[in-house]
Amino acid sequence: MLEKILLLLSLSLSVAEELCKPGVGEAYKVRFSIKTALGDQAYPWNKNEMFLFRAALAFAMRDFTNGEEFGVSDIHPCNETQRVSFWFVVTRPNTMDLVDKGTVEMAIKKSRNRINGAFLLTDKTLEFDGIYPTLAAPVSPDTPPWLIVFGVVMGAVSVGIIALLVYPLVQRKLKKNMDADDEDSDEETGVKTAENGANDGIYNSTFSDDERFTQM
Repeated sequence: MLEKILLLLSLSLSVAEELCKPGVGEAYKVRFSIKTALGDQAYPWNKNEMFLFRAALAFAMRDFTNGEEFGVSDIHPCNETQRVSFWFVVTRPNTMDLVDKGTVEMAIKKSRNRINGAFLLTDKTLEFDGIYPTLAAPVSPDTPPWLIVFGVVMGAVSVGIIALLVYPLVQRKLKKNMDADDEDSDEETGVKTAENGANDGIYNSTFSDDERFTQM
């Protein structure tokens, strides 16, 4: 039994070496920035983490193809580096036929959050070369934009109507106040004139006496 397992593993490795070549065919490169993302809580990269990656990719392929039975053995990594980057290809279950890059890309995009979550990473710290993050759907506001524009326009029109109605009243009031001020000014002028006239008609007894003595 052990000999069969070792034989299968060796066959898998030899197949991976033949099918998975950097920059060729249907191969993808992936980078993990574990230290950058987690700092002091970063976990070491080892065979268990690689198994988890292969399992996550197999899940993504199953989910995208509606249950086609992809397994860990259908994910073939190669050219792994200590900085945690490597290439991989995907084969059809129980065959050596490579899955085209377009299908792999769509499967990864569909399960991107699940793959990131398995390693506590994000799109920026778990990068698939040539597979860009799917943009989040734009947030639709609770109030439609046309309704906001309509409200602004109606508000401006309402302000204009109010200004047109109030302006004549304000002008009328100002004119009334100005007329009242003019009347008050005329009255004050009349009073001063009357006072001056009265002062001119006051009898001066001193001059009267002088005139009487002069006649004598």
